[in-house]
Amino acid sequence: MDGIFNILPDQAKKLLVKKEKPSWVSPMLATLTHERFSRHDWIFERKFDGERCLTIKDGAYISLFSRNRKQLNSSYPEIVEAFKKQKGHDWIVDGEIVAFDGDVTSFSRLQQRMQVKSVEETRRRGVDVYYYVFDLLYLDGYDTCNLELKQRKRLLEHMLKYKDPVRFTTHKKTEGEAYYREACRKGWEGIIAKRAASKYIHKRSREWLKFKCVNEQEFVIGGFTEPRRARIGFGALLVGYYDSNNLVYAGKVGTGYDNETLERLGRELENIEQGYSPFSKSDIREKGIHWVKPELVAQVGFTEWTSHGKLRHPRFLGLRRDKPAREVVREDTRNG
Repeated sequence: MDGIFNILPDQAKKLLVKKEKPSWVSPMLATLTHERFSRHDWIFERKFDGERCLTIKDGAYISLFSRNRKQLNSSYPEIVEAFKKQKGHDWIVDGEIVAFDGDVTSFSRLQQRMQVKSVEETRRRGVDVYYYVFDLLYLDGYDTCNLELKQRKRLLEHMLKYKDPVRFTTHKKTEGEAYYREACRKGWEGIIAKRAASKYIHKRSREWLKFKCVNEQEFVIGGFTEPRRARIGFGALLVGYYDSNNLVYAGKVGTGYDNETLERLGRELENIEQGYSPFSKSDIREKGIHWVKPELVAQVGFTEWTSHGKLRHPRFLGLRRDKPAREVVREDTRNG
């Protein structure tokens, strides 16, 4: 073992595991918390409002995967090309693909790239994207997941040449509360707190925590209402989340759509219509309801949960393709 691994202390090198590069690994996921803290053994990164992406480099071949293993190469060809230019090293890295609206990452703007099916259409969209790399899972024949996070990030910083659209995710040490206030002041989604000595584990963990400035999460689409007046496609989405095997109704989402989304999503919904409600309770009082198979997942922003467990002022941000519907739960500290 030599080369780039020489930047590690000898004790850290002993934690590297020699193995064949896997074709897929599950990503580590953060847990939402309402606690805000500053600790000397934690680091704090910006939370991006984008699409999680694991990238595997095998010689000259690059594969981009969503967190549920969907291939993303055709949606983000400029990121593929940027990684092909990187010399040496085979690796698996973890990061987030984002688009910006001013200085703020925008999931709604990224939607213009996520839903396309061809490289040609992707280039016509004219929406610039960036890949913020924040972790390293495998490097040159070695599994790096047993290394401490701070050691993985050190390797990551030295391993790649960072030039747009590929960017290194910087972090701050210790002062989590001040960074959180700064993030909210700037209109960011929040920050991610990570224990500096944490290993990379392939599931949700409290070693990584989300400090959110805004309320936003995924919901399963269980139905829609008919459009009224000049509206096209559909009126509102009826959404919910899973509690055990029950799909719990969380409310209707009637804003946040442009005409292209109303037409495209309306066609998708018509294709998955069914004759009965997928929700655990059937007392949903809306006019002109059409029920659908609970397959599609929407990203929804909202101001708060009501005392009756419904969303207040929800707005549609986009469809998610990187999370199975059955994994969508109410994201709050009760599930942490």
